[in-house]
Amino acid sequence: MNTSIPAWVDGVLTPVDKIEAHLRGLRHKAVSVFVLRGDEILIQRRALGKYHTPGLWANTCCTHPHWDEAPETCAARRLEEELGITGVALEPRGQVEYRANVGGGMIEHELVDIFVAEAPEGMTLAPNPDEVMDTDWVALDALRARTVSEAGSFTPWLRIYLSDHAEQILPGRG
Repeated sequence: MNTSIPAWVDGVLTPVDKIEAHLRGLRHKAVSVFVLRGDEILIQRRALGKYHTPGLWANTCCTHPHWDEAPETCAARRLEEELGITGVALEPRGQVEYRANVGGGMIEHELVDIFVAEAPEGMTLAPNPDEVMDTDWVALDALRARTVSEAGSFTPWLRIYLSDHAEQILPGRG
């Protein structure tokens, strides 16, 4: 499995081992997806074997693209690999940049391509237990409240997305 991610080293986009990129806090490419069902957002609880933020709730899917992998291709690939979701129409919502401590001496400094998708009627989930330990559909207002009242249960990036970028990601809902 390829463990290098596209990261900027001295201003040059370079393949860097993902653990090294996080330990050094290097700015790197990422992709995040929000699958919606009406007013609800599909969230996932990260598997306990994840190298950072295990057991925390995150948006539907987040990942790093392979070198030269298009963001939309990456988003579709990881939706299928993590949750068994295929055939959804991904709608780009621009880019977001953030920097956050994710524990274990690691920093996420990501330039993230954001996508949203509406869940088709009858969509089923098949979570990969190596990636995802639980899923839930949560109304946006309830999710926002929980990311504040139970902040330690949620990944830093989900809290940042909802507090700082909700109108970009979920226009009219944010």
